[in-house]
Amino acid sequence: MQVLDFRKDFTEEAISPNKEMAAYEALWLEKGASFKTIASKFERAGGATPSAFLTDEKVVQLALRLKETLKRRDVARFGVCIHGTTEYPESLRDADHPLELFYYQGWWDLVHTPSVAVVGARKVTEEGRRRAVRLTRHLVEDGFTVVSGLAEGVDTAAHNAALEMGGKTIAVIGTPLSHFYPKQNRQLQEHIAKEHLIISQVPFLHYEERDYRSNRQFFPARNVTMSALSQATVIVEASDTSGTLYQARAALKQGRKLFILDSCFRNNAIKWPAKYQARGAIRVKDYDDIRSHLHAHDKPQTPSDGNRRRDPL
Repeated sequence: MQVLDFRKDFTEEAISPNKEMAAYEALWLEKGASFKTIASKFERAGGATPSAFLTDEKVVQLALRLKETLKRRDVARFGVCIHGTTEYPESLRDADHPLELFYYQGWWDLVHTPSVAVVGARKVTEEGRRRAVRLTRHLVEDGFTVVSGLAEGVDTAAHNAALEMGGKTIAVIGTPLSHFYPKQNRQLQEHIAKEHLIISQVPFLHYEERDYRSNRQFFPARNVTMSALSQATVIVEASDTSGTLYQARAALKQGRKLFILDSCFRNNAIKWPAKYQARGAIRVKDYDDIRSHLHAHDKPQTPSDGNRRRDPL
């Protein structure tokens, strides 16, 4: 997969990821554009690439606008993954509205490693944060890549714990690669982009030119992508109105394992855990409840390992 350098001219290659990216950005500038409308367009076209929907003149116009935006935002190097190429993760086709193109920075091969998503509340309790850290440490020890959304709270705790353990992590973000959200995670995002993997399905131009009401669709959409990329999702802590539940629904619909920590069931203020358990989610009291359902990386388990994993999460 080619890593793009936008310090070069767009016209240097007759056919390139640059062209498809510009066309994809143009599709997102159409009135009413959403993942659903764009996915429907591609489904009807049957195997088309983004540039098939626009004239060459329109693509060139968008390419110039995009180049200026990337220059202004100081985004020079990143990759583009396009459906139909050998590098595209087929697991993403399990989503209701599959991605046709997305962007990334970092170590692309991480998408092919066994992975588990760890997600939950932004305003996490201190005990919830500790649970996220304990869970992540176990996953790293068993060779899993930890996937999360780089939001504050559970996401940040999971990414940091994976890094502290010397593990691997993937962040699927709800903004373009040109933005940092939350702002206090800028250093963390830059580190993951350099040493691990950042994935964004958010179009640069649409995000720049639309207001927050249009752009907030990208956060729940990235939860759907996180689920599709992972073998399983573990919810650490969430309210009845949490955006985390978008991922819970997606996981079950995509045929992924959905684990919910026991502490969520013991919280009388929320009702969603029992609802999702009835749909097939697995109640987790300790790490072994997760490990027994997953194909962990080849790693011998010693008696001491087994005893440690029976510790409650």
